[in-house]
Amino acid sequence: MACLVITTILLSCSGVKQTGEIKDAETAYTAGIEAFKGEDFFEAQRLFDVIRLQFPTTQYADDAQYYLGEISFARKEYVMAAFNYGMVRRSYPTSSLNKSALFKTGMCYYELAPPADRDQDYTKKAISSFSEFQAIYPSDSLYEEAGKRINELRNRLAERELITAELYRNLYSNRSALIYYDVIIDDYPDTEHYETAFAGKIESLIALRRYDDAKSMIELYRKRFTNGKLKSAVEVAEQSIP
Repeated sequence: MACLVITTILLSCSGVKQTGEIKDAETAYTAGIEAFKGEDFFEAQRLFDVIRLQFPTTQYADDAQYYLGEISFARKEYVMAAFNYGMVRRSYPTSSLNKSALFKTGMCYYELAPPADRDQDYTKKAISSFSEFQAIYPSDSLYEEAGKRINELRNRLAERELITAELYRNLYSNRSALIYYDVIIDDYPDTEHYETAFAGKIESLIALRRYDDAKSMIELYRKRFTNGKLKSAVEVAEQSIP
């Protein structure tokens, strides 16, 4: 217990001493960057907080806020990182760091996005951030990277709908399955699950004896997927129609 008290006092004294050495924002910023590069995130955060709180109108304030996001990201504290990046854009709307802050916000939510069988709130937030980045910075070098992330995440959302559709089919609830196949067909035609949703919908329609609707879907399938990987499965389904 005595050791703990002594250690706390020493740390407290050290912190007071370090704070006393900070004479201006530039000194704090230089020391903060050095600490960050050395992965001394505790000290870096302390110094950037000093700038943010004591020197909020200096040219280093937006940098300090941005690096608070970088520290949280490096620690894999993605919710806090997204908050700090967002504060750059809210508090310093003219900052040159806004572009990077927006992209990194998307990366925070990308890291938080779970597998397809779980709630996809963070996935949607990541797509929203990357889409906003593309809308604001269409000529940026990260535009294509944002697009790749969006495609990956949209595939995950489509997979989520497909999992639900197939769950209902396994429960012999084809009417419910159709709802989720239609979501994929209507909202995610650019994903790898698009063709699977078509085939699943055809099979569900046949199971429901909606043969005319199934025939229409088969015709549409052949127009959209001339060399479809599920062509054989669709032909087998078609043969079951009376």
